[in-house]
Amino acid sequence: MTRITPERPLHGPLDDSDVTTATATPAAADAPAAPTAAEPAPLTGTGAGAGTRAGAPARTLDERVAGALTGAAVGDALGGPVEGYSPEQILERHGGRVRGVVGPWNGDAWRTARPVAPYHKGDGHVTDDTLMTHALIRVYERVRDHLDAYAVAEHLVPDLMGELRWIPELEAEALPLQRIFLAEKWLVARIHYGHVDPREAGCGNIVNCGAAMYMAPVGLVNAAHPAAAYAEALEVAGAHQSSYGREAAGVFAAAVAAACVPGATPESVVAACLSLAKDGTRAAIEAVCGTAARYGEFEAALGPLREAVAPFDTVGPDYRAPSLGARRPSRLHSIEELPVALGMLLVAGGDYEQAVLGAVNYGRDCDSIATMAGALAGALGSPAPAAWAAQVAEASRLDLDAPARSLAAVAREVFARDLARRRAHEAAFTAIGGAACSG
Repeated sequence: MTRITPERPLHGPLDDSDVTTATATPAAADAPAAPTAAEPAPLTGTGAGAGTRAGAPARTLDERVAGALTGAAVGDALGGPVEGYSPEQILERHGGRVRGVVGPWNGDAWRTARPVAPYHKGDGHVTDDTLMTHALIRVYERVRDHLDAYAVAEHLVPDLMGELRWIPELEAEALPLQRIFLAEKWLVARIHYGHVDPREAGCGNIVNCGAAMYMAPVGLVNAAHPAAAYAEALEVAGAHQSSYGREAAGVFAAAVAAACVPGATPESVVAACLSLAKDGTRAAIEAVCGTAARYGEFEAALGPLREAVAPFDTVGPDYRAPSLGARRPSRLHSIEELPVALGMLLVAGGDYEQAVLGAVNYGRDCDSIATMAGALAGALGSPAPAAWAAQVAEASRLDLDAPARSLAAVAREVFARDLARRRAHEAAFTAIGGAACSG
């Protein structure tokens, strides 16, 4: 099996700048680095054969933010109607693999058919993954700086319980709190009603992908700086999750930030994750991505990727009937969704359609897997097909462009604040006899 490590990437040498900008000098941080002749150009295009790098144009911050957020929402909508089922069940239900937007699993009976009722999953409706992602963007819009657990308590929790929003799966305006899963309701129960320290509120929650699924905005605000994204996401996710659920949130944010590095590839994104991930999360990513390196299309990879992640997944083979040991804190385990999303990104060579369709047809928690895979492919420069994005935006009654424009503006403001803070630190450190200031 191919071992994927920061020191030994999948294909060819990896420059430090492909992994993280954490060690860059302050002078180098003033402007984004241009790709060198040795760096591959970013991915571009969609569909079979897309995602090639030769002659691809450089992607701007705005394009990467839009690609990631729209890509996440479209992946979420495609995965929603088949969430919780196996690849074999999906194949039988749809007479083949899912290749785009499909209707509810139970057709017109979606309002009453269990276990999904009363949610209209399908027909291009986004789920709680996108609702939470957009809620976190609204927090960034208010704070306009880096976030922490207290920002979650002061802004995210009130947003979830106090502001009516259009909820596509309910086909009505409602409080987001009335749609989100119990693991996300935990935020409100612990922080608003329990008055728990926000930094510790995630302790005791079931350990799942609930925090990781909406951490793309953290990666985008820290674009091209995976280590910073990892640290901020761990701080934010402390209000929601613990153990490997919190760790996955940090690693996913780092992956999105790494996908924004000029010349980034799926391999460099995985290497960035491995340079930061800890314990079972790191081991699961290495195992799944080592397996993914052997495949070039998702159909053949569906079973092997599940086999690779199974030893680290506590839920067990029946997704709707978790084992008694499921979703409990552990240093040996990992959520399933993030390693599989990274694996599908590798199998697809960064191509959006193939990565997301692979995630969707994997089944199980495939809306979250496709959300993550879509965000990563979009940030790398392979956008969601325009027809899919338009269909999801119309069906969900959501403006998928506005959150991206807003978050890109916030990212620029935060970078300017960071630069000023760094310059002030340099001046102070120099004044007490430290190294000379770089600028």
